[in-house]
Amino acid sequence: MELDPERIWNALRTNDPRFDGAVFCGITSTRIYCRPSCPARTPKRENVRIFPTAAAAQAGGFRACKRCRPDATPGSPEWDGRADLVGRAMRLIADGAVDREGVPGLARRLGYSERHVHRQLRAVVGAGPLELARAQRAQTARLLVESTDVPLTEVAFAAGFSSVRQFNATVREVYATTPSALRARRSRAVGAGAGAARRHGPVDGAVAPAREPLRTIALRLPYRAPWDATAMIGYLAARAVMGIEAVDGGEYRRSLRLPHGAGVVTLWPADGHVAAELRLADLRDLPAAVQRVRALLDLDADPQAIVDALGGDPVIGPLVRAAPGLRVPGHVDAHEQAIRAVLGQQVSIRGAATLAARLTVAYGEPLVEPVGDGRVTHLFPSAAALAEADPATLGMPRSRAAAVVGLASALASGELRLDIGVERLDTRARLLALPGIGPWTAGYVQLRALRDPDVFLASDLVVRRALERLGRDARPAAAERLAGRWRPYRSYATQHLWASMAPPDVRTGSREPRRTAA
Repeated sequence: MELDPERIWNALRTNDPRFDGAVFCGITSTRIYCRPSCPARTPKRENVRIFPTAAAAQAGGFRACKRCRPDATPGSPEWDGRADLVGRAMRLIADGAVDREGVPGLARRLGYSERHVHRQLRAVVGAGPLELARAQRAQTARLLVESTDVPLTEVAFAAGFSSVRQFNATVREVYATTPSALRARRSRAVGAGAGAARRHGPVDGAVAPAREPLRTIALRLPYRAPWDATAMIGYLAARAVMGIEAVDGGEYRRSLRLPHGAGVVTLWPADGHVAAELRLADLRDLPAAVQRVRALLDLDADPQAIVDALGGDPVIGPLVRAAPGLRVPGHVDAHEQAIRAVLGQQVSIRGAATLAARLTVAYGEPLVEPVGDGRVTHLFPSAAALAEADPATLGMPRSRAAAVVGLASALASGELRLDIGVERLDTRARLLALPGIGPWTAGYVQLRALRDPDVFLASDLVVRRALERLGRDARPAAAERLAGRWRPYRSYATQHLWASMAPPDVRTGSREPRRTAA
C-alpha cells in the first residue's frame, strides 16, 4: 500500500479499519503505535508518524497500544501481491524462515546476499529481517502467554527467543508490561476465543507421528470485511480428502505438516473473525501454522481494493459487486496442493479427492490417534514418500501416475521449490518443464500454492463456459486479452467466474468438473 499521508491521516481520523495491518501510526507524544482504527482520541497530525510494518514502528522506539492491539490485525495484502525481493522475503519471514534458518538461510532462499536483502527490506518496510522476525516473535509470545497455560520459560523458546532474558526484555519493550503480567490479565477477547474452542469438548488426545501430544491453542484470526465464509467453507468441503480433511456444517478441520512436526487445525466463522483451534506437536510451529491458515482462507486480502479495481468492469464487475466477500482459497502445503492438482487432471473434483485419499492411506503418515470422530487420520504423503512410489501401483492412468512421481521427485530433490518465497514466473517455467504438467496445472499451482493474486486460467473449461454465458468470446487468446484489464486481480476474477457457474444451492466457489489434458 502506498503510504499516502493524506489518505492515511483521513483513515486515522475516521477510524477506518480497512487500513489495519497495512500501515501503523506512531504517536510521538506518547511513543505508542496504533492501528488506524484505534478508538483512542485522535492525536494532533504533527505528532503522527506512519510505518509500513509493526517492526518499523518498534525499531523507531514505539510500543504497541494496549487498547487497539495493533499486532492483532490482518496482514498487509501487499506482500502477496508483490513478486519482487521484498514481497518474497516478507512471505518467508512470516512463515518463520529467519527463526528456523537465520538471515543467511533467508538470503540463500532468495538468491541474494545478506547485505542486499537487509538493504532492500530496510528501504521498503523500514526494518531489517532480524527486526521483522523479532516483531513476529513478540506476537507469538503474546499469543502463547494469553491463550495457553504453557510455562513462561517454555513460551520463550517456543516463540523463538534465544534466552528467557531476551524474551522478558522484548515483551517489556514492545508491550510495556511483563510476560507474567500479560498472563495475569488475559484479555476478554482471547478468553472468548478459548471458550469457543472448548465447545468441542475435551481435546481428542491426538498424537503426532513422533508420538508427542498435541498442544491446544485457541486463536481469533482477523480479516478485512466482508469475508464470504459460506463460499470458502463450501469450496474446501467440495475438495475435502478423506483422512486429512473433514467438514461438519460450517466447520473445517485438517491435518498440517509443519516444519517441526504435525498439527491439526479446526476453523469456523465467528462474529467478525475466524475462530481457530490449533493443535501442535511443537509450539515453535505456531507462526508457520497461523500464516498458512491465513493463506488458506485468504484472510489478508483487501476486498475494497478488489471491488474498486474490478467492480466497474462491464463483464466481471456485476459478479464482483454481487459477492464482494469472495476470496481465492490458498493452501497450507504447496507440495500437497501441486500433487493434488496433477491428480485432478481430466477427472471430476470428487474423483481427484478419491485418488488423493488412496495415496494418503498408502503413503501418508498416520496420526497415532484419529481426530474429528476418526475422520482426520493422516498427514498427506510427503514428496519423498511419493518419489519412491511405483507409478504402476498408484491406481490411475500411467501418464498421470508418472507425472505425480516425477513432480514428487523434483520436489524431494530440491530441483523444484514451491515455498512462498520463490520467484513465481521462474517456478511456473520449471513446472512446465516437467513431464505431464501443462499450462492449466502450472497456473493453478501458481494461483493457490504460490498465492499469486494475478493468475488467469484462460484454458479452464468452467472459465470458458462462464465467459460464454456472459456473451464473451471464450477462446483462450480472446479471454486472455479480456482479462488483461483485470490486472492485478485476475485470480479474483477467475474465482468469480468459477463461482458464477455453481448451482444456486451449492456455494462452492468453483466447480471445475473436468479438465483438458494438462
